Amino acid sequence: MTRIAITRAVSRALQRCELTHRPRRPVDLALACSQHATYEQTLRDAGCEVRQLPEQPDHPDSVFVEDTAVVLDEVAVITRPGAQSRRGEVESMAVALEGLREIVRIDPPGTLDGGDVLQLDRTLYVGASARSSAEGIAQLGRLLAPFGYRVVAVPLQGCLHLKSAVTQVAPGGLLLNPGWVDARCFPGWEPIAIDAAEPHAANALRVGGAVIYPASCPRTADALRKLGIDVRSVDMSEMEKAEGAVTCCSVIVPT
Repeated sequence: MTRIAITRAVSRALQRCELTHRPRRPVDLALACSQHATYEQTLRDAGCEVRQLPEQPDHPDSVFVEDTAVVLDEVAVITRPGAQSRRGEVESMAVALEGLREIVRIDPPGTLDGGDVLQLDRTLYVGASARSSAEGIAQLGRLLAPFGYRVVAVPLQGCLHLKSAVTQVAPGGLLLNPGWVDARCFPGWEPIAIDAAEPHAANALRVGGAVIYPASCPRTADALRKLGIDVRSVDMSEMEKAEGAVTCCSVIVPT
């Protein structure tokens, strides 16, 4: 299988990003751009064709393209982000996906962030977060029912998005922070606990047989490698200051 990874150049306004759970700290923009370039190369090394969208200088969070779309084999859902400041990001993603997928959309008043959506086989688990509303989750269910998908809302605590708390890292395994989400929400999946000293360690990006993973969580990375997982560490320190992570910075489109 080939994959397209859609990314976006880092906004020069990243310092003004939305923050919910982290204190604001100075962002080194040059370092952020360098780290993002390394992240894109890691995607290429994992077999992706990287298509970078232009910078959006008026949208501080626009590098976090994951929140603007949910891409499945049959269809792409253009979201309506929960933060009003981010809603101007979605149209360019819709254009980027034209010709790759049928396009459907979340409509007002619903809100949905792609970072809240975890696809496990034919079920989409959606974090009932401050960014994804009950109406947005219900709309997603209605949009995807014709394609045979099931949508399940998942309660969260202490984190921004569902994929801050849980991601798939192996064919039957989920990397999970049990303080932020209950493993019992995902029946039939084996939970792999993060190292307790690394609360943000549950966000990983599985691309084929590789797992792209933040260098800031070395203990959990070592544990994953001992399980035979191909972990490829990338430094995301400046994105992490903006409440970003490895899943946030790309939209993966199987082709």
